[in-house]
Amino acid sequence: MGKNEKTPITVNDKEYFVEDFNDQQQAMVNHITDLDRKISNARFNLDQLAFGREAFVSALAQTLSGAEEISDEDYEEVSTDTVN
Repeated sequence: MGKNEKTPITVNDKEYFVEDFNDQQQAMVNHITDLDRKISNARFNLDQLAFGREAFVSALAQTLSGAEEISDEDYEEVSTDTVN
């Protein structure tokens, strides 16, 4: 933007210029901008985490595809042995 251009912002369907705000209002705009950036980064990180989790679940399932499934009796026996 040029030196004489103002930064528009829309609040409740009404347009304002940030440069016309007082210091407190400008600080609030800065907080909102920062929070929007953090929310965007958090969504990006969540997408990565969800994808990574699915990749590990898929990899685990592939390693178990030929493995013998544990029956309920086997599970109870293992559970009892580990508790005692």
